[in-house]
Amino acid sequence: MTDLFEYPKHVSFNCSLCARCCGDTEDRVRQILLLQMEAQRISNATGLGIEKFATKVSGSEPYIYRMRKPVDGKCFFLKESRCTIYSIRPLICRFYPFQLKNLGNNRYVFSYTNKCLGIGKDPQLTRDFFENLFNQFTKAFEENSETTQETT
Repeated sequence: MTDLFEYPKHVSFNCSLCARCCGDTEDRVRQILLLQMEAQRISNATGLGIEKFATKVSGSEPYIYRMRKPVDGKCFFLKESRCTIYSIRPLICRFYPFQLKNLGNNRYVFSYTNKCLGIGKDPQLTRDFFENLFNQFTKAFEENSETTQETT
């Protein structure tokens, strides 16, 4: 797996629990996109129908839902600056402030945003950190593929 992705060297990150990533900011409207299996998992865990917390979107496949933001542009599941579905939060939330771009030919590259207040705070991240994220990505897309095949 060492040849599948590139990652930023010498970057430090420690989540500051500010919850800025959970909603819109003065200069950015955030899109919290969901895979089919993520929306289903959240629905099963919360007892809410998917339509209560997400809307269908197109053009962002394999993501087919966008999280609703009913209060001040904040995620549906953000209450008092805390995620109420943290253990099952979507992949896009698990990755923030990092993104994974597909370069083609089974190659990927991680990037990050400096808009996150946790960037630049210790500890310095290692390859293991990004390997873990990449494994989460791989597993989520495999599960999503299986879920999508079951519903079609």
